[in-house]
Amino acid sequence: MPAARKRFGQHFLKDARVLDSIVDALGPLEGRTVVEIGPGRGALTDRLVERAGRVIAIELDRDLVQHLRTRYADMPHVEIVEADVLTVSLPTLAGGPYVLVGNVPYYITTPIIFHALELPRPEVAVYLVQKEVAERMAAPPGDKTYGALSVNLQAVVDVAMVRKVPPSAFNPPPTVDSAVVRVTPRAVPSVEAEIEEKFRSFVLAAFGLRRKQLIRVVRTVASLDAERAATVLQEAGLPNDVRPETLTPADFARLVRVLTPRPDSPASS
Repeated sequence: MPAARKRFGQHFLKDARVLDSIVDALGPLEGRTVVEIGPGRGALTDRLVERAGRVIAIELDRDLVQHLRTRYADMPHVEIVEADVLTVSLPTLAGGPYVLVGNVPYYITTPIIFHALELPRPEVAVYLVQKEVAERMAAPPGDKTYGALSVNLQAVVDVAMVRKVPPSAFNPPPTVDSAVVRVTPRAVPSVEAEIEEKFRSFVLAAFGLRRKQLIRVVRTVASLDAERAATVLQEAGLPNDVRPETLTPADFARLVRVLTPRPDSPASS
């Protein structure tokens, strides 16, 4: 059995109850395509192949890839892909509707989660991540952990904590607690796909000034004078003196829409 490699941030999940809860959180899998990120030695994959119509597992570690291809050699509905998940178009790989699951390496958690938001998004995604990250993903406005990650995710998906996972559930055990989170695309996102990139950039910049009043944030981030910034906030229906951590994703979306010139507006020509 291949050993865990520190440079890949590998911590193999071994707790059967946690493994079962991850699969259960995906919902019914009969006839569905499951894309798994970081299958490791196959503990979660073993459960997926029993329930899913098709399983595509993406693994970067060549030794683990060989192990997995041998393990599932007699299962035509299982495909092992040797690749860095950040270089793979998940919708293209799936070739249709799919669900996503993964014990995500903690050092690249956020890039992977946002990479998985490529359209069309998975019908549901279940991640095993560092507990602190899970709390930030699901945090409501005003919470001490609410930040750019919370807003940029919750603008387009619903995030739910499934369960906490102790270090003892892994081999080798990490130094931090973990958690399982379920991410489901919102039927009506707060932000349109056309301005999503600008939305994310604005939110990141705003939380870099999280202790500043909103009018100062808008002046700084959008390079506006005080009068124009006040007009923008009025058009967005937002007060001047609130701080970024109190705004909902919908609030941020209204603000970014006002700041985004329409194709037929004089400012865009």
